[in-house]
Amino acid sequence: MDDLPRILYGWSWEENKLFEMALAVVDEEDPDRWKVVAAMVGGKKSEEDVQKHYVILLEDLQGIESGKLDHTLVGEAHPCVQADCSQSVCWNDEDHKLLIRLDIN
Repeated sequence: MDDLPRILYGWSWEENKLFEMALAVVDEEDPDRWKVVAAMVGGKKSEEDVQKHYVILLEDLQGIESGKLDHTLVGEAHPCVQADCSQSVCWNDEDHKLLIRLDIN
């Protein structure tokens, strides 16, 4: 499952994180925006690669915001709870069993 983004888009998890951070710090008006973003991702992606990846990101966000994107994977319908502002934790059957045991005791 960790290879899913790489299989679908040719980007590793690390490259995606670097891409997101680069988008946050490189000015949208910078004429060399995509060149700088590509360099910040690690230099393995071209300007065209990062521009295409940005379009995919925008399409994904639009799908999420419109409620049309089902973000669960086949066979993984576990609810997620927000643990804090920096991470989401998927709730699984073992967590549920532990909660029940703690609640009973």
